[in-house]
Amino acid sequence: MKKIQAKDIWLFVAQVLLLSLIVLSPGLISYVISHDSVQLTTSLSVSFYWLAPMVVVYLVNFYLLVPFLWFKRRVWQFLLVNVVLVCACNSHILFNDTTTMPEVFRAGFSSFASIAMIINFMAIGIAISIRYVMRQQERKQKEVEAELAWLKNQINPHFLFNTLNNISSLAQIDADETQEAIMQLSDLLRYAMYETNKPRVPIGGEVEFMRNYIELMKLRCNEMTKVSSGFIIHSLQLEIAPLLFISLIENAFKHGMNSNAPATIDIRLEQQGETLVFNCDNTNNPKPTKDRSGSGIGLENTRRRLDLLYSGRYTWEQTVTPENIYHVKITISL
Repeated sequence: MKKIQAKDIWLFVAQVLLLSLIVLSPGLISYVISHDSVQLTTSLSVSFYWLAPMVVVYLVNFYLLVPFLWFKRRVWQFLLVNVVLVCACNSHILFNDTTTMPEVFRAGFSSFASIAMIINFMAIGIAISIRYVMRQQERKQKEVEAELAWLKNQINPHFLFNTLNNISSLAQIDADETQEAIMQLSDLLRYAMYETNKPRVPIGGEVEFMRNYIELMKLRCNEMTKVSSGFIIHSLQLEIAPLLFISLIENAFKHGMNSNAPATIDIRLEQQGETLVFNCDNTNNPKPTKDRSGSGIGLENTRRRLDLLYSGRYTWEQTVTPENIYHVKITISL
């Protein structure tokens, strides 16, 4: 059984208020025009007489019959229960003894009764329509969440693959630094596996993760590669999607390092009010075609995650400058 959430309660309250307004509006309009309390009472009585059954029919369909009968393709049961429901709720209209009424009122009553039945069945149609829209939105949301989970699950192995490559290279040079690097990797994996299982995380943790990762990656760089970074964050509790920039940092080290010529890697993240600006610059050293480490999947995942999480609220700049610097800038409105 689906757990009742706060949004479900708010939806119920909003629908009850709207339906109540529909039922009460004729009487309120009458009172505003006439300022006659007796006429107000009469108008409200008439409104309840004709419209209150519609409210019951709508709510029963919205919360019971549509999800448990219509959506489960039990159409005949749905129709039969609704016929019984409409007749029961409108019994005071359908079974009213009109023989005692004057002819002129009898004709009018029959017309109003027909309209009341039409309104009740329209309420059923509206309940079905709204439920359909809500179900489509829920399905779309679940699809988005599933795709985001898939993308994030790809980031972790990709990140681990590159980091293990770095430690493997370091192991051939310095055993002590390799031990330290393994401890750093352990901390990074602990964060990636246990602290990022939410849609949003405090940016303070992300900044610390990126700093540690950059320090770990620097172990592989020689004196030919200059690495710099800077993080200006005014609110460490500001929340952001986890591991959003790590693929870009990986890419910067993958293509920025050069053992034969001077190279630079510069990574910056700055908070400007409710906006985050991420800049990543590195010397453009394209890898040989046979080098498939990473295979570019990280950048594709980053773009896709931004599309899903910050659609219409981010910009992406990607260029190679005349000085052969590969530049990526992401601006996100939180």
